[in-house]
Amino acid sequence: MSIEDKLKELSITLAEAPKPLGSYVPCVQTGNLLFLSGALPLKEGKLIKTGRVTGRVGESVSIEEAQECARQCVINALSVLKSHLGSLDKIKRCVKLNGYVASASDFTEQPKVLNAASDLLFEIFGEAGRHARAAVGVYVLPLNSPIEIDFIFEIN
Repeated sequence: MSIEDKLKELSITLAEAPKPLGSYVPCVQTGNLLFLSGALPLKEGKLIKTGRVTGRVGESVSIEEAQECARQCVINALSVLKSHLGSLDKIKRCVKLNGYVASASDFTEQPKVLNAASDLLFEIFGEAGRHARAAVGVYVLPLNSPIEIDFIFEIN
């Protein structure tokens, strides 16, 4: 089954790749590795609307809302990959992701938030979706987003 077919099976539709919000490019390829810039949970240029999705997790954003944001970050990363590669079937594996969670001062469940992104990558790519990961709590992120994720993918 192709990656595109798998996305359809999961009812995931890829939109146009989000435009950079600053002076950077969405991805850089070196050899067979693609380094993706940080992805925010954007849809149509705005943070997704699943409840309260701005601010810090453990304060104004629930873990469940942050998990939905993490899934949207993966979907946006896949849009960037498709735009760059033409086909997601050129992806060999997800190598690593770094997740940044805007966190209340006493919030320590960043890994639980990032599990939503990791689990979605596994659903889509199977074993090739398993990756190394960092889950980091930060005070604030661009646009007051609760989460930002950057990725490294290996391609064929």
